[in-house]
Amino acid sequence: MDRLPIAVIGIGCRFPGGVGDAASFWRLLSEGSDVIGEVPSDRFDLAHFYDERPATPGRVMSRWGGFLRDIDLFDAAFFGISPREAERLDPAQRLVLETAWEGLEDAGVDPLRLDGSRTGVFVGQWLSDFEARLFADPEVVDFYMTTGSGRYATSGRLSYLLGLRGPSLTLDTACSSSLVAVHQAVRSLRAGECDLALAGGVNVILQPHISVAYSQSRMMAPDGRCKFGDAEGDGYVRSEGAGMVVLKPLAAAQADGDRIYAVVRGSAVNNDGRSSGSMGTPSREGQEALLRRAYADAGVAPGEVGYIEAHGTGTRAGDPVELGALARVLGDGRRPGTRAWVGSVKTNLGHTEGAAGLAGFIKVALAIHHGRVPASLHCRQPNPAVDWSSAPLALARSAADWTAAPRFGGVSAFGIAGTNAHVVLESTAPVSSPAAAARPPARPALLVLSARSRAALALLARAMPRASKGSRASRWMPSAGLLPRAARRWSSARRSLPTMPSRCGHACWPTPKGRHRPSKARCTSPGPRAGADHARQGGQWPGMARELMDREPVFREALEACDAAARPWMEVSIVAQLRLDPSAPESRMDRIDFIQPALLAVGIGAARWLESIGVVPSALVGHSMGEVGAAHLAGVLDLGRPCASSADAVR
Repeated sequence: MDRLPIAVIGIGCRFPGGVGDAASFWRLLSEGSDVIGEVPSDRFDLAHFYDERPATPGRVMSRWGGFLRDIDLFDAAFFGISPREAERLDPAQRLVLETAWEGLEDAGVDPLRLDGSRTGVFVGQWLSDFEARLFADPEVVDFYMTTGSGRYATSGRLSYLLGLRGPSLTLDTACSSSLVAVHQAVRSLRAGECDLALAGGVNVILQPHISVAYSQSRMMAPDGRCKFGDAEGDGYVRSEGAGMVVLKPLAAAQADGDRIYAVVRGSAVNNDGRSSGSMGTPSREGQEALLRRAYADAGVAPGEVGYIEAHGTGTRAGDPVELGALARVLGDGRRPGTRAWVGSVKTNLGHTEGAAGLAGFIKVALAIHHGRVPASLHCRQPNPAVDWSSAPLALARSAADWTAAPRFGGVSAFGIAGTNAHVVLESTAPVSSPAAAARPPARPALLVLSARSRAALALLARAMPRASKGSRASRWMPSAGLLPRAARRWSSARRSLPTMPSRCGHACWPTPKGRHRPSKARCTSPGPRAGADHARQGGQWPGMARELMDREPVFREALEACDAAARPWMEVSIVAQLRLDPSAPESRMDRIDFIQPALLAVGIGAARWLESIGVVPSALVGHSMGEVGAAHLAGVLDLGRPCASSADAVR
């Protein structure tokens, strides 16, 4: 169990540049985008705090950063949080709730079904600027401020809201916090403390204080760009971000037919101790020991690694130390003439601090999944501190295909107090599983959406065309029966919350042009009910029921059952007759002795199909022969009685 492989089955993330999920993050990486911009006015007054002169007291030397959009927006009612509590809720906690939920959606896991489960939560969070804002005035302090801003509650709130019974920890090791969280999650899964784990990190910048401190020590890049591996690397730029990944033992993920981005093979955490000479200074000795321990834990030779996502801040002190440690370790067991690519997501996003390790982790998982290494930006001249001609590594200055099988990648994160983490990931070949094989073929589906308000419902409906084409679509689109049943469970569970007294439904369907158009049907009530009316003779048409027989197993099976029950009283098969061309000489579509039992069978089949997709009537009525069909569906008559009655009535 010590080397139990752990699958990455879901990703939820928010990063600068409008990144809102794994697909948009991969697009940003693939396009080689740099998303750094000026500090927005809602964070702090740049005009007051900015001074381009380094080490100016009380000032920041960089006007740049990576910032999330709409940091003030949050659907509190969705999570059952009252308006008063929401006002005192740290945006970091909000982001963890949102990305955890989205990560579970991405994994195809119903969050509401985790209540009472042994699911663990592991969150890395370094700073809480919001806490400093809240407690600035003691006269207005209340209890909600403690739970709303305390970092302990970042993990605890998620466990509480979803009813999770596994370990729940918020970890602070500075810039390695989120990768240490992944390490702890893997350890917890291997130890059997939890069956599923949510791991990640978050960083939000609401105050200038840390930026001022880093400006005093000249750690900030004046141009706001992390230039990892470059000879002119002169510091980094601070950024915001949040992400949560869903982790599960590989064997369980394969058995359940989960989509797997990558597999965690091993990990390690250590501290530099006194080896660097001063706290805050990176240690080659400490990093080298970390790498060797991580690859030993994974059972992988360092020479097998194809890509390393470095801590990669682009600082004069940090880059030579990190690259030197990598050069000393990655040659072990490497084939002659091969090298490992090395890059840093900080060249795209900036340094997301408490979320930085998780950003790198997601990047490696996506690179493994897509078989491609994204470019690391802003490197004009490789750092001369490394002998690149002999080193077993090369800077990923341009994107490259990564087609090796298996693919091994590593990701590092280092904390300012010397706590270091490294995680080893591997690709996995698709495995056929009973769960995957049991999924029905893709076909048109009734998509029922549920939300807590009309406004939220409208936003969700508008997002569906994009979501149906994204990376998550295959997790829930194939099954026509899954969606309405899920929506019914979803709404019922939400009604049980005090903030959700009603529900809204909304149907969507594909148009001939391939777009998704929402219907105008909505419902808002504590318990909408449906009724069914079973018709008499006269509702038949040429080609009746053929398409449903071909495409819907539930309908076909119900029709075949009616056919078998009616055969003792009929000269022909209902199913065989429905498949005939109406113009064929042997067709009985114009004969009352066939039409009446056929309509009964089609009505029962249609009712069973509607039940399978979540449309369950509260009342049943019928006219003429439709009465006995309604009686059967209500449980009053067994199937043989109405079939016999319909056949006998016309003889």
